[in-house]
Amino acid sequence: MLVEKLLNSYSGKVKEVEIGSGGLKVGGETCLPFYLWEGEMPNKILFGLEILDQEPVDWADSLARLYQDVWKEPVEWAKKCFEMGAEFLHIRLTGTHPDSKKHDPTQAADLVEEISKAVSLPLIVYVSGNKETDAQVLQKVADRIKDSRLLLGPADEENYKLVVAPVSLTNHNVIAFSPVDINIAKQVNILIAQMGMPLERIVMDPTTGALGYGLEYTFSIMERLRLAALIQNDEMTQFPIICTVGQETWKTKEAKVSPDEEPTWGDEEKRGISWEVVTAITLMLAGANLISLRHPESLRLLKEARSEFISLGEGG
Repeated sequence: MLVEKLLNSYSGKVKEVEIGSGGLKVGGETCLPFYLWEGEMPNKILFGLEILDQEPVDWADSLARLYQDVWKEPVEWAKKCFEMGAEFLHIRLTGTHPDSKKHDPTQAADLVEEISKAVSLPLIVYVSGNKETDAQVLQKVADRIKDSRLLLGPADEENYKLVVAPVSLTNHNVIAFSPVDINIAKQVNILIAQMGMPLERIVMDPTTGALGYGLEYTFSIMERLRLAALIQNDEMTQFPIICTVGQETWKTKEAKVSPDEEPTWGDEEKRGISWEVVTAITLMLAGANLISLRHPESLRLLKEARSEFISLGEGG
């Protein structure tokens, strides 16, 4: 007896956003993640590595062993991440915060420009979260980089005017940030669009919860965003999604506590990698398009997982 294969029908599509200088795009899905028997995922999910503009003070020891030889020199750090196989770089300009007083806006722009010349990767730039300096930093960075589409932000309900204004006048993209709330996520997208930002230059950051620290809630919000985008054809949810997995997973106690403190937990580096990989895979299946990581072994494992999921999806 023949069994009819029931397929979902999607009326919407995730918008494609170009990043970097080589025409690389993210988004464009016409189906739920890896449901390739029902639609298309024309662009790969991308995995990048995170770097800071100053030496980290709270990173796990296992990460310090990897990066401490370069993390006082962000350009060298960027080169190392490129050699490790990063598909984009996530630069956090923490040193521009007034509490740090490490870099002024011009110095921040100088650094981003140096990195853009040193590595041929798309760059995602997050500012420090200080309203007094962030707009100036973004203005300098956006004006300095001319030949590559940066992804800049984050813009939220409170600061979106300050963030979007300098970005919208360039060819760069903006990150719309919301605190794990689908209604706020949609509202921020609307506010950014009303400022004249082209819809094909918006990427959402719905906030990332790590395994054991809100992952299920994050998954639920992202899943609802994707269902609204694809099934309800809601234009204000049809944007690619970025998740800062490394930042969230490596600050958990499970990734940082030493075996001396918790001898039954095993090797701390393996724990951290596991925490990062499980969180990232979960969010891949929820609809993430860009995933920022910290450990190169996580990067390797997730590239393998991506290939496996694509093969499974194509097999129906």
